[in-house]
Amino acid sequence: MAKGLLGIEDLSRPEIEAILDRARSFQPAQGETFPRLDTLRGRTIVNLFFENSTRTRTSFEIAAKRLGADTLSITASGSSVSKGESLVDTLNTLVAMRPDAIVMRHSASGAPHFLSRYLATPIVNAGDGTHEHPTQALLDARTILDLRETLEGLKVAIIGDIAHSRVARSNIHLLSKFGSEIVLCGPAPLLPVELGQLASGVALTNDIRDAIRDADVIMMLRVQLERQHEANFPAGDYFKFYGLRLDHLALAKPNVLVMHPGPINRGREISSDVADSQRSVILNQVENGVAVRMAVLEKILKQ
Repeated sequence: MAKGLLGIEDLSRPEIEAILDRARSFQPAQGETFPRLDTLRGRTIVNLFFENSTRTRTSFEIAAKRLGADTLSITASGSSVSKGESLVDTLNTLVAMRPDAIVMRHSASGAPHFLSRYLATPIVNAGDGTHEHPTQALLDARTILDLRETLEGLKVAIIGDIAHSRVARSNIHLLSKFGSEIVLCGPAPLLPVELGQLASGVALTNDIRDAIRDADVIMMLRVQLERQHEANFPAGDYFKFYGLRLDHLALAKPNVLVMHPGPINRGREISSDVADSQRSVILNQVENGVAVRMAVLEKILKQ
């Protein structure tokens, strides 16, 4: 793996498998807590978040502390960017303090890649605009593999606001490397045709029932109103056509897994009956975020 982790697209299948295998070793046994290690004792990791985040920022903090590292979290409102300082100057200031890694979320697609060309400090992409969210795809894969033997041959339906979803893009890159069958589904304005060309084995449909039929995994996505410039769908209308309901699950495989990267909007993207059902692994995803991010941080700082 190259310095840092900027995306899934450039990772090889063996590199992904190595992270997933290491993450499995960090998963606590039933009834236990995450192990506390001193692997990264003496290291400092800066979490720099220019967009709001709960799950990702918190799990990176917990992951770093479980490995014995010191952490410092900075939000956009608490940084000098809010005073007009450029992103490059902010990062150079932080680098001058010699952190060992920077975990970064930014609204601009490609921001971590741009900065990585100028900074020696490893950068972990915690989500850049509508481009990628690599650790989300890794934790999604880890969650599936906890319950299925392989990703090979699985039908995975990704449903919702595909156009603005960095989660969808990272999952397309990852799942396609493992031979999964991917179906992207959403209303036409939120389902760009070019996304079907990101990888082989990707199909597009505007019919949620077609997408779900015989699916092994259903990944629901949040409607990202903050990124949309086109007319918004009223919540009731969107749920009527693209919200996941219990009756939909009868079309999928009997043991289908229902996923969502969060935050979930009940009654818009998914019904409470489904979100809280035994088919839902949404909280498993949250828990696996810590183990996967432990594996990523260990990987980039122990090279």
